[in-house]
Order: sequence, then C-alpha cells, then structure tokens
Amino acid sequence: MATLVSVNVGMPKDVSWQERTVHTGVWKAPVDGPRMVRRLNIDGDGQGDLAGHGGEMRAVLVYQVESYRYWQKQLGRDDLTFGNFGENFTVDGLSDDEVCIGDRYRIGEAEFEVTQPRVTCYRVGMRLGEPAMASLLVAHHRPGFYLRVLTEGHVRAGDEIALIGKGPEQLSVADIDALLYLPDRDPATLRKALNIPALSPGWQQSFRELAAAEQPARQTGWPGFRTLRVARIVPETPTVSSVYLDTTDDTSLPEARPGQYLSIRLAVGDAAPTVRSYSLSSAPGAGTYRISVKCEPHGQVSGYIHTGLRPGDLVDIASPRGTFVLEAGSAPVVLVSAGIGATPVMAMLHQLAAARDPRPVWWIHTAHDRTHHPFADEAHALLAQLPDAHEHIYYTAEAPRPDEPHVTQGRPTASSLAALGIPADADAYLCGPPAFMDGLTGILREHGLDPARIHTEQFGALSAINPGVTPGATVRPHQPPGPTGTGPLVTFARSGISTPWSPAHASLLGLAEACDIPTRWSCRTGVCHTCVTPLVSGDITYSPQPLEPPEPGSVLVCCSRPSAEVVLDL
Repeated sequence: MATLVSVNVGMPKDVSWQERTVHTGVWKAPVDGPRMVRRLNIDGDGQGDLAGHGGEMRAVLVYQVESYRYWQKQLGRDDLTFGNFGENFTVDGLSDDEVCIGDRYRIGEAEFEVTQPRVTCYRVGMRLGEPAMASLLVAHHRPGFYLRVLTEGHVRAGDEIALIGKGPEQLSVADIDALLYLPDRDPATLRKALNIPALSPGWQQSFRELAAAEQPARQTGWPGFRTLRVARIVPETPTVSSVYLDTTDDTSLPEARPGQYLSIRLAVGDAAPTVRSYSLSSAPGAGTYRISVKCEPHGQVSGYIHTGLRPGDLVDIASPRGTFVLEAGSAPVVLVSAGIGATPVMAMLHQLAAARDPRPVWWIHTAHDRTHHPFADEAHALLAQLPDAHEHIYYTAEAPRPDEPHVTQGRPTASSLAALGIPADADAYLCGPPAFMDGLTGILREHGLDPARIHTEQFGALSAINPGVTPGATVRPHQPPGPTGTGPLVTFARSGISTPWSPAHASLLGLAEACDIPTRWSCRTGVCHTCVTPLVSGDITYSPQPLEPPEPGSVLVCCSRPSAEVVLDL
C-alpha cells in the first residue's frame, strides 16, 4: 500500500530571480505532526500565483519518493530533500504512470480526487537551480499531480494511502501530461480525456482546443514578405487614410479571414526598413487588400503612409494573419469599436453583409465627432443590407442631429448598453484602446455574456503573461542596453523595435525582455507554448529543441535564436 512519507508546506515569499522579483510558494518544507487539509489548502501552506497553482482543483500537489531517487541519479544531486519539487505530499508509491485522473484516495481523515498533472512552470527549475526542469519533468514522464479535497480532515506523515475509487477511462497522469505537451497525440485518446469529469476545467479546455485543431487547417497566404503595389489611397477622415493594395502581376490575392491584419515593411528616409501591422478593413473577397491607417502625432511609419506613399509605389507585405476573426455560427453578433479600432470589425461587417447573414448584428462604435468617424456612411449602408441590424454610435464631443436616433452623445456605459437589448448568448468582437476594451469587456460580462465569447484585438503589444513576477514600472519598449549586437536583425513588429541579435541574450525571449517588450511565457523551456509567437518572416534555430514544435509560421521565443533576419509579431 502507498504511504504518505512527508507533509510539506510553505507560505509565498518574494524571491530574487534574473533581476526580477518572483512571488512564489514553491519553497516547501516538511512539518511534523497532523495537519488539517482544507478545500483550498493545507494549514500553513499557500501559493503565490493562483492563476496556475492552488484553488479547489489544485489544492494539494503530490510527488513521489521514487522520482526523487530518479532525479538524484539523472541530475547527479545528493542534496534533494522532500518539498524541493514544491509538493505538499511526498509519497511512496502512486507513480505517475499508474495513478489515473479521477482516482480517489483516503489519507488519514481526508479524501481526495486526482484532477490533473503538475502545471509546467519555470519556478520548480528556479527552486532546484535547474532551468530546464519544467521540460525534463514532461520529457521523462514524471510530472507529479494535483488533488482536489473531497473531505477535509487531518493527515500526517506515515498515513497509509487507500484507493477508494477508480476514475473513468483509465488515463494515467503520465498519459494526460503527454497528451497535452508531447507530439503525435491520438485523437481517440483526446476524446477519452474529455469524458473524465474530474479533469480540471483548464485542461478540459486545452483538450477541446486540441481536438478542434485536428480539423484540417485553412492554408492561405505566402511565406515572408511579398511585393504588392499601392493601387490607390483614399482619405477617410482628416487623420485616417485607406491604402488599397494589389499584386504586381494581376494575379489574385488570397482571401483573408475577416478581422485579420497585414504587416507592412517600409524604408522611411535613410532609416532601416521598419515593420508595422495594420488590420484589414476591406471585404474578405474584395480582390484587393485595404488597410486603414491613422496618422499618429509622432508615428514615423503612419506619417510616411499619409505624406510620402503614392499610388503605384511598391511595398513589402506579409500575408494576412491573426486569430481575431469572425467565427461561423448562429448566435447574435456584437461588433464594438472605438476610433481606428473599427478596421477589423469593419471587415467582419463586410462579410456579414455579403452573406446577408440572418444573425442579429449590433454595430457599436465610439468616435470623437462626425468629422473623425471613419467608415460612417459605409457601415450604415452595409447594416442596411442585413435583415436584423442594430446601429448605435457614440460621439464623445458632438450631439446627435434630430434625424439620428442611433447616435448618442457620450460614451458607452453599463446602463446605455443594457438598454440596447444585447442577448446574453451573443458573440462579441471588440477593438480599440486597452482602457476602452477593458471597460466594455467588464460591462458585457456583467450583462451576462460568457467571457469565452468576448473576443478582443489590442493595438500594439499584447498584455504580458509573466506568472509570479512582481509587476514593475511600465517602460516603453526601447533598444537593449549594452553593446550593439552584430547578428541578424530582429524586428518586433507590434512594438516597433528593430535591433541586431547578440548572443548575450539566451533567446529571442531574452532579447525582448531586454527591450522591455511585454512578453508571454510560463515554462521558459519549450513545453507549454505560452510564448508561441507568429513568425512574420525569417528563420530561427532552437536550443533546446521544444518537446513539440509549434504550428508552421509560429515560433517559441523562449528557446529560439535567429539564424537569419527575423520579424516577429510581438
């Protein structure tokens, strides 16, 4: 029979790591005597990052004595003590390839259910001084697992562990871990995993996404950059102009999905070519591409597009990309934008109008005034083609005219949006400044919309995901400190930074961090794919090799370096 060998607890603390401060509870130590296990925790224990650890489905982390022996040999370590892997329970028995998701156990007075493998996380590597540990745990099929507390009670070292129920489908912790993180997954096993009620909601969602990805991908576009011709330039407002692009050889352009964007590479003056990304505002099947660009006060590229670009000019364009796209379905559609944020939802409106889509559609746009309202007439005409359309315009600095019942002075509020009659089962698409989208997202959620059905497209760099790292002062992206690199040019398109590569950085992620570009990561070893980033152009090499490569056209920046000039959508 399996045995509880050690009970380990520790409260979160701030730890210095790579010139950052990490708030973490990974430092655990054995305790003597009985400890009360509660629904969310063990008395005296805590987690620093509740987004990835802790909570009802991850109340107790388990690791095995046998795995300790294994890593002592593999790592050449003789200093490992119980709690070093961040576990609450160190057990003799209960190997990852025998314990199944949904299995239930009694330990002391308490009862537990197995919910998921350990989350791949850089902090176990930080605790052990082994940076690659997150990857090694997965590659060697020794992740450990989490328990949900079914019955609270006291436990203590030496308690026997009794199996009181087997989970359905009989998929082991190691099976489930490999299914998420390793290649060559079996679709039938994915379906079996989704039949396990005990599996934590986060892992269920990941498996649903993987199952959906098994459908054939729609391949469009071209690799890298391609030369297109500026067909015409049309002013939309005093500060917004639309640029129409077509091919140089009269061939057709691949149809973009409504909501996607283009990356454009321009040489402005004597400066090195600069890359910027702009949403497509045209109908997906229009035959040409249209981007609509606002002239920013200090925008080098947007200023050149407005004052220097001419019809007939040739420009380098990367193919349409992006996941902020209008999905098929029968649910009502809500398109919400502010200012130049109208561009991607404009393409969605074109698609709906072209199909005479029967779904109810709400078009909600905020502008400063009529003069600075792009696509006002165009959107109004498209909405008239839909069988069930609702148009609502907000002008922050101008009152409505008597013949404009759809115009309101001010900004959208909780009460004004509630009055629009938006159904709770709608799919919402939002684009605009971050504060606008944060506010409207909150209002829509309070109105009853499912957060999973609220889709947003953000200007510039995406918000950072740096689990456990204590936030510092916000710094605008900049050139990296220190000597200028001599390697291939690396361009972070969303952040507007181009800089030569230097081997002083361990990875493209390290270079981005040196530039204070917002980054997204968790394991930092090529396992979790949190850092996956679209590769607009160029070539990279991996070190270490990721356990599963990302999709073509994407790169894991945490373990990659440029082998030629690269442009990243970061």
